[in-house]
Amino acid sequence: MIVHKTRIAVFCSGSGSNFQAIFHALKKKQLNAEIVLCLSNRSQCGAMEFARSNGIAAVHLMEKQFDSFDEFAAAMVGCLRKHGIEIILLAGYMRKVPDAVVTAFPERIINIHPALLPKFGGEGMYGIHVHTAVLEAGETESGATVHLVNEEYDKGRILMQRHVPVLADDTPESLAARVLECEHKLYPEALEKLIAEQQS
Repeated sequence: MIVHKTRIAVFCSGSGSNFQAIFHALKKKQLNAEIVLCLSNRSQCGAMEFARSNGIAAVHLMEKQFDSFDEFAAAMVGCLRKHGIEIILLAGYMRKVPDAVVTAFPERIINIHPALLPKFGGEGMYGIHVHTAVLEAGETESGATVHLVNEEYDKGRILMQRHVPVLADDTPESLAARVLECEHKLYPEALEKLIAEQQS
């Protein structure tokens, strides 16, 4: 009997450390899921290199390649359909996902955010900006949040969160490193939860 594997696309813009963590976790946990597509707005980045070296389709798509945003969004949906994608993971994707993609994949796009949403979310809250804001607010803890993606930044249903202490001598960089370590463990667990939800 052939067991169906959930087909996953990962959207990345950078080194793809969460992409790599999930890739290895899927193999280790032997989940019925596989990453079959890496889509990026940058043709040359660590995530794309990792995809190519592991036999995963690597597709470069950006708005400038098209005459209009609608054409770009339609091409993205077409690419996802072509690869039979069922779940989309955002892993350091530095662009807002087009509404057309969100509509085409309802409750099937997840993102990881380097803070405890709903705090420190929204437009402009990404990367080191988040950790700087956490420290400036005098928070005693931070963490990571995996949430479903909708048409608004960081507003979708929260799937899982994990807390990380903020230390007295933390810099944005040291806090970022601790939260990233947490992300690498949390994201595969949240993916497993979403797959279980969809199969139940």
